[in-house]
Amino acid sequence: MRGFLVILFVVLTAYAAQAQTTENWIDEGLSIPEVAVLGEKPMKDIGTQKTSFSESVLKENIALSMADVLTFNSSIFVKTYGRATLSTVSFRGTSPSHTQVSWNGLRINSPMLGMTDFSMIPSYFIDDASLLHGTSSVNDTGGGLGGSIRLSTKPLQAEGFGVQYIQGIGSFRTFDEFLRLTYGSRKWQFSTRAAYSSSPNDFKYRNRDKRENIYDEDKNIIGRYYPIERNRSGAYKDLHILQEISFNAGRGDSFALKAWYINSNRELAMLTTDYGDEGDFDNRQREQTLRSVLEWNHLRQTWKIGAKAGYVYSWTAYDFKRDPGNGTMEVMTRSRSLTNTLFGQVEGEYYIGNKWLFTANLTAHQHFVESRDKNIIRQDGNKAIVGYDQSRVELSGALSAKWRPNERLGLSLVLREEMFGRDFSPIIPAFFTEYELSRRGNIVLKGSVSQNFRFPTLNDLYFLPGGNPDLRKERGWTYDAGVSFAVGRENSFLLSGSASWFDSYVKDWILWLATPKGFLSPRNVKEVHAYGVELKTDLAVAFNRHWKLDASATFSWTPSINEGEPMTEADKSVGKQLPYIPELSATLSARLQWRRWAFHYKWCYYSERYTMSSNDITLTGKLPDYYMSNISLEKGFSFSWADLTLKGCINNLFDEDYISVLSRPMPGINFEIFIGITPKWGKR
Repeated sequence: MRGFLVILFVVLTAYAAQAQTTENWIDEGLSIPEVAVLGEKPMKDIGTQKTSFSESVLKENIALSMADVLTFNSSIFVKTYGRATLSTVSFRGTSPSHTQVSWNGLRINSPMLGMTDFSMIPSYFIDDASLLHGTSSVNDTGGGLGGSIRLSTKPLQAEGFGVQYIQGIGSFRTFDEFLRLTYGSRKWQFSTRAAYSSSPNDFKYRNRDKRENIYDEDKNIIGRYYPIERNRSGAYKDLHILQEISFNAGRGDSFALKAWYINSNRELAMLTTDYGDEGDFDNRQREQTLRSVLEWNHLRQTWKIGAKAGYVYSWTAYDFKRDPGNGTMEVMTRSRSLTNTLFGQVEGEYYIGNKWLFTANLTAHQHFVESRDKNIIRQDGNKAIVGYDQSRVELSGALSAKWRPNERLGLSLVLREEMFGRDFSPIIPAFFTEYELSRRGNIVLKGSVSQNFRFPTLNDLYFLPGGNPDLRKERGWTYDAGVSFAVGRENSFLLSGSASWFDSYVKDWILWLATPKGFLSPRNVKEVHAYGVELKTDLAVAFNRHWKLDASATFSWTPSINEGEPMTEADKSVGKQLPYIPELSATLSARLQWRRWAFHYKWCYYSERYTMSSNDITLTGKLPDYYMSNISLEKGFSFSWADLTLKGCINNLFDEDYISVLSRPMPGINFEIFIGITPKWGKR
């Protein structure tokens, strides 16, 4: 593989002069396409607060996961346990389980934990991604007390055979590879994508949880310093394969099959507070997951119906071994979980003129989950029961009516109801409205209100020991208000932006707490008030026929306060910010393009996060705020036989010393190089 990189680099150098003279659309000048700012607004999005990600953001480089995309391009806080480890999100000050995530309509939140690991979603496997903030998530599903994230793939719509290959090499002996094979005709589209990443992941970092003494000749301590250490036992190997087949049968009928396979083997790195030798531990997590969706759509001029069926198989294993000092690795934990999920969905849309849109959908998930720790031995010598074997059906149905009485005003009503097991939610109402205040600048006012519920996860209810089958579902009301605008001039610039305010109240918040018996158990203990402001702006400028600038920025202020009753006299958490939720966050992304050259700068900021519910800052109760900057430089080459790209990236440009989670090390400045080739198969 390294030999291939050397050969390809020589080819790039040899043909550089030819590439400069090859006819290409970039040489003819860059222009911003015409944007119909005053065009007809889509009725589906009446009153919604939505953030969409462009293809250039999703396809920036093959080493990125959706965790990276969200970190630098949204107001969401991404909580990561380290490089290539668990990454979860906090949407509007809520917990990871309050963000619902779907892939081609299939909900991919873990039925056991309720959350999604975004580090396991390669951004190159996603063609369309959007965030539905707060109340807007009710359009898709229930349970999104913070919001929802919609991920999907789509056919390439190309004719003939196609190949794309990208090779990446990075610091810490990191290798990333991506291959896509496609075939398209008038009716058929085939696509196979494969991505493989591996690394020893042994980066250096300054360990601020340890101090080394400096001695003089008389063994007196004359100073102290924080040592430089290496990330230990953090290697990983991840393989992803995505197969897609679509068929256009004509007369409005289309079929598609999408299957995504994951094989992951990750070591869990030692903490910054660990003093043992890395050879004395083996802390490892493995996963094999298959997600598949078969869909049919029938489209007519005024109505549409569709159906989906899917299946998910997920096997995860966690093993912890330790050498007690006799030179033999003893198994301390051997946990296994197996999930089988059946999925079905039917939906329909019906338009009456250009004023009314009615929609209906019904979604079903049937989970079969087995979770076991196979190595826990009681004092009497028998194996303890740790885990559970349960099944649960989850139904979610919704009806909506959207009305646009005139060009300026839009109204929408959504009614949703859900069933988890035998427990039904009350009717979940959501009301949306928008009004075009001014056509000059396309200034639109938006408002919405909704109730929502989130049911306990299977772990919350059934895990042994500690599960609590008497848990109540979490419930809350959310209020949104905002304004958006868009101005532009054809082939010159486009500026758009939005500002929104939200106010959310969540009751019966579920929290796992210690019990007198020595294990954790979930309880409905908190009432949380999350509120704040979200800002977003996008800018595209064509300075002349060769220069182009694209930029976007976000800012959020998100207090998330526990307003419940004190659990004990010593409980100091009431009135305090929830742990691991920053009050302030911001991002900036800018891409400057000249001919075939492109320079990209990304920046994000998170304010301080508390690690304790009491917000006590003694010892390790607070993590400092941090800034992060990444840059990349890309050059494209076009030959008669292929398009080639060469890209270099610098991550953590200013070598920021930071952590996202207590005692979890993060890398300093590091580098990546990517080389890509897309043959033209004889096309000129």
